[in-house]
Amino acid sequence: MNVLPDWMQVLPHWELIMLFAGVGIIAQLIDGSLGMAYGVSSNSLLMALGLQPKIATSCVKYAETGTTLVSGISHLAFKNVEKRLFLGLVFTGVAGGVVGAYLLTEFPGEFVKPVVSVYLLVMAVRILLKARTKRHEVDTEKEAKHFSNPILAVLGAIGGFFDAIGGGGWGPIVTTTLVGGGHEPRYAIGSVNTAEFFVTVVQAFTFILIIGIADLWPIIVGLLGGGIIVAPFAAWICKKIPPKVMLILVGCLIFITSSYNLWKGLEKLISG
Repeated sequence: MNVLPDWMQVLPHWELIMLFAGVGIIAQLIDGSLGMAYGVSSNSLLMALGLQPKIATSCVKYAETGTTLVSGISHLAFKNVEKRLFLGLVFTGVAGGVVGAYLLTEFPGEFVKPVVSVYLLVMAVRILLKARTKRHEVDTEKEAKHFSNPILAVLGAIGGFFDAIGGGGWGPIVTTTLVGGGHEPRYAIGSVNTAEFFVTVVQAFTFILIIGIADLWPIIVGLLGGGIIVAPFAAWICKKIPPKVMLILVGCLIFITSSYNLWKGLEKLISG
């Protein structure tokens, strides 16, 4: 049984690859400019193109195994990883990701899509609210509230779960919580991104066991190729466009696509 929408099934593989390379380009431009939101933005776009939530999320996770590996190695090389943060997040993050991936594949797509869309809408609002702040730095006048190991474990589990359910959210949930709580941004971002590789690999493996990968390879190749090609340009954009402007653009993009997905999902539930 083909897991792709009918209109995609009639397209040749090269056209599918080019189409999803476009999605990968948009997502990587966002992620490369902001340091987060690759999964949220790409998942929103994939669902808007007609993919079921479990298919969209699995494709995102397959593609992210490559991007998170490079990111983690880079952060380790630049000594941006704090051991306590990494270990406090990674194990429960993996567990939460497996549970989220399994639940996503067990529930019918018509019921999951509105739930995922609502979650992505919440993430869009969160991003837009962040855009209201003048800067995205920790207030150094406040005493840093470094989280204890139990709190890190809970945060990792929540981040991993919603990352699997919504196709993204590990960075927006975990990184922003750590930085907002007083952790130094350098180590928060480095530790979270390095832990994300292990969370993503286990999520992808879970999806492979349940869904498979055969029919999805054009999507995965497109996402990976588009992201790799545009990565240097995204880094350049990061220097040129103010973060506040990028946050507003990303928030609006996710809000619009998620609203559309929610409307179509609710319409299908009501009519069916």
